[in-house]
Amino acid sequence: SLNRIGPGIGRSTESDRLDREPIKASSGGENTWCIAKPSTENLRLNGNINYSCSQKGVDCKPIQPGGTCYRPNTIVSHASYAMNLFYKAAGKNSWNCHFNGTGIIISENP
Repeated sequence: SLNRIGPGIGRSTESDRLDREPIKASSGGENTWCIAKPSTENLRLNGNINYSCSQKGVDCKPIQPGGTCYRPNTIVSHASYAMNLFYKAAGKNSWNCHFNGTGIIISENP
């Protein structure tokens, strides 16, 4: 446990520590994926696609018409694909899936 000074003086709990420190996912095979929150507005999802697909190490050809991951042809599916590729290319850190609050890290393969 960590010692804390200030309000709530004393020992902090594990959940307190997790609330303050970013959670870092391993880039070495950790089974996590970044997907789009389904409730996100289409305009924001489109922005996530454009941003992710413009980054080094992200190949979005599979979500183009005729691509291997084009179907299902939904913006949530395409955004999730692009966001996950960026998440992987950037190192699988929790902040690599933030996308201004529109991304979520999951532990089951979507």
